[in-house]
Amino acid sequence: MQMPHPIPYQGSKRNIAKDILPYIPIGTHTMIESFAGSAAISIAAGYQHKVEKFILSDLNSPLMEIWKQIVNEPLVLSENYKKLWEEQLGQEKEFYLKVREEFNKNPRPDQLLYLLARCVKNAVRYNDKGEFNQGSDNRRKGRKPDKMEREIMGAHKILSTRTELYSIDYTEVNLKAEQNDVIYMDPPYQGTVKSSKRYIKGLELDSFISHLEDLNDRNLSYIISFDGRTGEKIYGEKLPNHLQLKHIEVNAGRSSQATLLGRSDETVESVYLSQALVERLQNNNQHVLEEVEQLQLFGGQ
Repeated sequence: MQMPHPIPYQGSKRNIAKDILPYIPIGTHTMIESFAGSAAISIAAGYQHKVEKFILSDLNSPLMEIWKQIVNEPLVLSENYKKLWEEQLGQEKEFYLKVREEFNKNPRPDQLLYLLARCVKNAVRYNDKGEFNQGSDNRRKGRKPDKMEREIMGAHKILSTRTELYSIDYTEVNLKAEQNDVIYMDPPYQGTVKSSKRYIKGLELDSFISHLEDLNDRNLSYIISFDGRTGEKIYGEKLPNHLQLKHIEVNAGRSSQATLLGRSDETVESVYLSQALVERLQNNNQHVLEEVEQLQLFGGQ
């Protein structure tokens, strides 16, 4: 089985999952993704048998309804998606708008999955009312039903019977963490203090930093994907030094926007490790940190 990716989501960390997994210590019991999105890191960790249990949460409740069906009713979700996909044929543009309107009135998980599969760049966008308003990519019909079913069933196989699902604030779900767990956080871009068009709710940076201080006081292990850069363009400032985080840069490859513009700019994402996590890796004699430092010493990523 190939590693599944059922929810097409712009910003998914699927491409850098292989670079993040080595920082999950041996003996980790539970992985908590408190900004779940496409849950790419949890799926990768489950695929590689790195952890025993998962807790997924996201404030986007319709998105979490997709995950509930993937975990508990995968064939229902697959069949409902197939019905939508087949019904669109010959009227793709008009049908997309119809589904979007119906979803905003009374959201269903299969409708959101269809919209994500069809929308421009798989990029969620919301208006000031919190309604999904991204347009359709009329060059394609979205992922075919047989392919979608394989992805859904693959994720179901990894997550079923050992996953808890929530739609609560990150500060609340992270309270569930214990010493042998790892929290993975991929929060909204810095600066989204108010709700932006990409997120149900933005991130208040001072509150986030305060929460990290609390996690440090509890000596908990966490990984954060946060700022980064593409070419000379920098996204956000680094997290403050007083948090004592280990900062690592991960090469995420050429950005899609650069490709469209005919440039070769590559995206480099920042990953931060808590001090508690670094100590666990060292105590387990996992030498991944030494390998990274050697690569950076010789100019690699």
